[in-house]
Amino acid sequence: MSLREVHLIGGTRPEAVKLAPVALAFREAGLLTPILLASGQHPTMVTQALAAFDLAPDITLTVERASGTQAELLTAMIQQLDELWSVRTPAAVIVQGDTTTSLAGALAAFWRRIPVVHLEAGLRSGDLESPFPEEGNRRLVAQVAALHLAPTPLAAMNLLDEKIPAGDVLVTGNTVVDATLAVAARKLPYENPAVAAARAAATGRLVLVTAHRRESWGEPLDRILSAVKELIARYPDIDVVLPSHPNPAVRAQVDAALAGVERVTVTDPLPYPDLARLLSEAYLVLTDSGGIQEEAPSFGVPALVLRDVTERVESLHAGCAKLVGSDPGMIVTEAAALLDSRVRRDAMTAGGNPYGDGHAAERTAQATAALLGLATAPEAMPVLQPAEIGAVA
Repeated sequence: MSLREVHLIGGTRPEAVKLAPVALAFREAGLLTPILLASGQHPTMVTQALAAFDLAPDITLTVERASGTQAELLTAMIQQLDELWSVRTPAAVIVQGDTTTSLAGALAAFWRRIPVVHLEAGLRSGDLESPFPEEGNRRLVAQVAALHLAPTPLAAMNLLDEKIPAGDVLVTGNTVVDATLAVAARKLPYENPAVAAARAAATGRLVLVTAHRRESWGEPLDRILSAVKELIARYPDIDVVLPSHPNPAVRAQVDAALAGVERVTVTDPLPYPDLARLLSEAYLVLTDSGGIQEEAPSFGVPALVLRDVTERVESLHAGCAKLVGSDPGMIVTEAAALLDSRVRRDAMTAGGNPYGDGHAAERTAQATAALLGLATAPEAMPVLQPAEIGAVA
């Protein structure tokens, strides 16, 4: 007898990375058949990310983009998902995070009365304008989800404060911790030739820079890039790697600011193993990425967050991340403090990773099976003390 299917839907690389360990955990548990469904939002990047785990999409939607608007993308994905699930109805649908794909998957499943499991539920900035539109997306998904898998106790409390029933909320940890530890441990050679060449020739400390969020585009990105140039000029012993967003206008903006600057390597989006290895080798990371904020503490790397607010406040409370926004003066000042003092740099991450113990994917698979009456509910992730977190990382 064939097992019932659970569809894991992702459209961006971070979604694919965080869903991959879950698919593997479902396979290991043997209670449900995981189907990886690429929404068509960023199909090439999803395929690349899954390949790092020896996985591939089972289903890929084809989304035609003309205007490039969120409304166009959301409408196309919902229509195709509805058609798919009208003939191939899964027992449950797992959506991850707060992207347009997550919202489309949650709404399409809800309208088909398919239980929605929200992975990485409960993140809140408290400001609908920032991050935009992600804050709105995750609040909307919470209204239709049957099971809310929170990465941290604080995320769970956000959901309880919004009157989500306690029995529908479970603290699992974040599956990105499972993913990054597994991939980095393989120590794969760099796939990107520019990065491979830069790292082979590098003699200084690595500073990894990412600025992908839509809110960072335009003037904020110009300010960030000017700070990078100032740091390069001030510190002859650092090397910068900056994977650019694939948007042509963003890449042109990055190239215009950094073309010809020594010790700076600008690349296309990197395969996940390359990014995980870079992060594991970095002295410091400047980022607006939520995923990197969660991954960096596993490697003892402090993060300066290029945003004015972050819903991942656990990093701030643990001291392993600090908000610097896009102000060049603040970026340079805070980065310089860490570049000038290894002791201060190491102290930022002494508490370890507040985001997980490496078993989030197992809890996700078991909790989903429990929702469908196929298993007992798992225990929540233990609240780790700093020494324990450091040991896990």
